[in-house]
Formats: sequence, structure tokens, C-alpha cells
Amino acid sequence: MFISLYTTRLVLNALGASDFGIFNLVGGAIAMLGFLHAAMSSSTQRFMSFYEGQGDVEKQKYIFNVSSVLHFGIAIGLVIILLVAGYFFFNGILNIPPDRVFAAKVIYGSLILSTAFTVMSVPYEAVLNAHENMLYYSIVGIVESLLKLAVALIIVYYAGDKLVLYGILMAVIPFVSRTVMQVYCRRKYSECTIAPKRYFEKGLMKEMTGFAGWSFLGTAVAMLTSYGQGIVLNMFFGTKINASHGIATQANGQINVFSYNMMKALTPVIVKSEGEGNRDKMLQATFMGSKLAYFLLALFAIPIIIEMPYIFNLWLKNVPEYAIVFTRLILMSSMVTQMFSTIAVSIDATGRIKELQIVKSLVEAMPLLVAYILFKAGYSPTYMYVMMFIMTLIRSFGVITYYAKKEAGLNVPKFLKDVLVPVVIVTVLALGVALVPYFYMNYGVYRLFAVFAVYFPVFLLALWFFGFNKYEKNIVSSLVNRVLKKK
Repeated sequence: MFISLYTTRLVLNALGASDFGIFNLVGGAIAMLGFLHAAMSSSTQRFMSFYEGQGDVEKQKYIFNVSSVLHFGIAIGLVIILLVAGYFFFNGILNIPPDRVFAAKVIYGSLILSTAFTVMSVPYEAVLNAHENMLYYSIVGIVESLLKLAVALIIVYYAGDKLVLYGILMAVIPFVSRTVMQVYCRRKYSECTIAPKRYFEKGLMKEMTGFAGWSFLGTAVAMLTSYGQGIVLNMFFGTKINASHGIATQANGQINVFSYNMMKALTPVIVKSEGEGNRDKMLQATFMGSKLAYFLLALFAIPIIIEMPYIFNLWLKNVPEYAIVFTRLILMSSMVTQMFSTIAVSIDATGRIKELQIVKSLVEAMPLLVAYILFKAGYSPTYMYVMMFIMTLIRSFGVITYYAKKEAGLNVPKFLKDVLVPVVIVTVLALGVALVPYFYMNYGVYRLFAVFAVYFPVFLLALWFFGFNKYEKNIVSSLVNRVLKKK
């Protein structure tokens, strides 16, 4: 996380706000496919983890091969679609200075190839996730961060077109990491056997395609909405606003890294429990995951939100306009999203996601439409993020909660009592204490340290006494005792 944040600072200062905005705008067309990758991954992982819970290794070989065929076809289709879309992007849609169009096209082409390879690697990622191989994710995550830092240092000292080189090198990194993953999986896991003629089943292809199709609907709308935000901001406010949008997105992604990795570890547990037919265990893991995902994010997000102006000045030196307010709003949205992240996984585990994806898609699309109307009327770009926050509240407390009750047997009063109430108590106590130095001390490094110094101990104490129930305290105590015994 810290390497990535420092890398962003180097890149922003090396490229400048305009070129950094161009990279985020053009790269966003490809980065939005990260949503697509997430949808396809969750579909394959759901089936792989479900049958891992049933202990059916032979079935997993069928899932792996069916998924490999499916994703190869998707990769080819994506390349064709993106090449066609590129023509329209660079002929009337994107607002890019004429002298930077060539650089933008080079970035776009490089990232298309990288994306195709990433899509074909989804089955391998699903196998790693089903086996809960978090050691691999840890090592590769650190290596990827170091490679990105190396790229940033290269472009700082590169005398040519920094934007072109940065785009090409950033596209190479996922290619390298995915190649390593494929080699590793083939050697370690028996189900990673490429034999589509032998391990192919039409019924399974239909079932997986159906699940993936409904996942894709919700994810595609979220994907288009996410990228549409960058385009709409670009249409009304130019490339420099895309730099602020990019900073907010990257900061949010890095601060979310702890919650994201916890989700990687917990998702297969939830799905396996459903595969075993143990609904009570599945819901228990869901509740605990909701709290942990929120607390892992809030531990860092809340003090960062409070002291963001000073932190951004230290981090970036030249802070793009709106970067601070955008990041504050997107972090607030993320905290709500994380609290409902495992609730959404519990619905996926049942396989009944059709209605959820349709309704969620309608809610997801609304902020972009409303923001476009507001921008036409002359409103500030901040309203885009305000609408996103409102949508997040509706999607989480309304749509996801309703369908979790309907499809996965969620006890809503129990969820409010066991998850929402502890979350509110811990947040209010820690936030209230952290605001004391914020209001009574002058802006600067001493106030920054004071906010963090009072926030962390109060947050952790409140978490222990009000955030965890007896069962969760026993788990934490057991983990601490294991660590101490190893020392």
C-alpha cells in the first residue's frame, strides 16, 4: 500500500496533471474491465469453491476446463469490441489535446493486450482462491508493487515521451504476473489440467454461463457507470479533472487493500459453507466478515479523511483541484460498501442472483444520469460523488439487504443488532475523540500525529469492548496466543 501511494506521487509529478489525467481517462477504458474481471472471477470462484466444499476434485477439473474455454472466447470478443470502441473514443468522445492523441492510442493498445491475457487467467485465479492460497497473493502483491515503483523511477529519469513509456510498461506488469500464476497453478494443483475435450460438459457450461451472465449484467452496468463518470467529468471539465478523479480512485483502492485481501480469504469460506449445506456457518462467517471488512477500512480511512488536506500535500506536493473532496466522498462510500460486501457474497453463494443483479443495475446507473443533468445546469463536479454516496446507501441498505433476506435467509434484525450497532458505536467513539485535536490544534504535522495518536487506541479499545462479540473475541485471543507461542 505504501509503495503504491509513493509510486502515485512520483508518477503524478513526472507526467504532470494533464498527462496523468489522460492516462487515467484512456486507461480507465481498460481499467473498467477490472469490474468485468471481478464478475467473471466471482462466477468461476463460486463454482470452484462450492465444489471444493463438497470435496469433488473431479468436478473441479470440469469447471476449470469449461471456464478456460469460456474465458478464451470472452478475451477474443473483448479485443474486437475494444478495437471498435477505440475508433469512437478517439474520434469525438474523449476530450484529449491533439498533440497527445498518439500517446493515448499507444496506451490504449498496450492495455487491450494486457486485458485479454488477464481475462484468460481467470480460471487460475479461481483455483488459487478456492484453495485459500493467501501466501501466493501476498508475495505477488508485493512484487507487483515493486515493479510499479521501478516503472515510476524509470519514467522520472526518461528523456522521451514519459506517457507512452509509462503506458507500455504498466501493461507489461500484469502480463508477467499472470504468466507466473499460470505456471505455478499447473505445477501445484491437479485440477489445472488443460483437456477441454475430455473435461467438458454442456450442462455445466450452461449453468456457469447463466450465473456469469447475470453477474456480468450487474458488473457491466457498474463498469460502464464507473468509466462514464470519467467521461462525463472530462466532457464538462477537461483532462485535469480526470487527474483528481484518478487520484481519488487510486487512494481509495490502496486504503481498501486490507479489506480487499480479507475478502479474498473469507469469500471461499462463505461459499464452501453453502456447498457443505451449512447455512448457519455461512451466515456466521457473513456477519463476522461484514464487521471485519468495515473495521479494517475504517481503522485507516477515518483519520485520513480528517487530515486529508495535510496528508495529500505531503503525498503529492501538487494536489489537483477537487482531489481531496472526491477522495473523502469515495472513502465514505467504500466504508458503507465494505459493511455489506460479505452479505452480497452470501447471495452469490446460493447461486440465485438474477433479480438482485437486475435491480442493482438500475440503482447503479442513476448517479451518472443525474450528474450529467446537474453538470448541464452548471453544478460543481463534486455532485458526481455525492450522488455516488447516495446510491451506495440505497444499494446497500435497501437492495442487498432485501435479497440477502429473500435468497440467503438473512435475519435483518440480527444483522442490525450484531453488525450495524457495533459499527456505529465504534465509529462514533473513535471519530469523536479524533476530532478533539482537529478542532483545538493548528493545521500541521503536530495535529496530524495527535489525531492518529488518539484515534488508534480508542478505535482498538472500542472495537474490543463494543465491536466484537464473545465468539469473535475468542478467535482474536486464539490468534494472538499462537503468535506469542511462535515467538
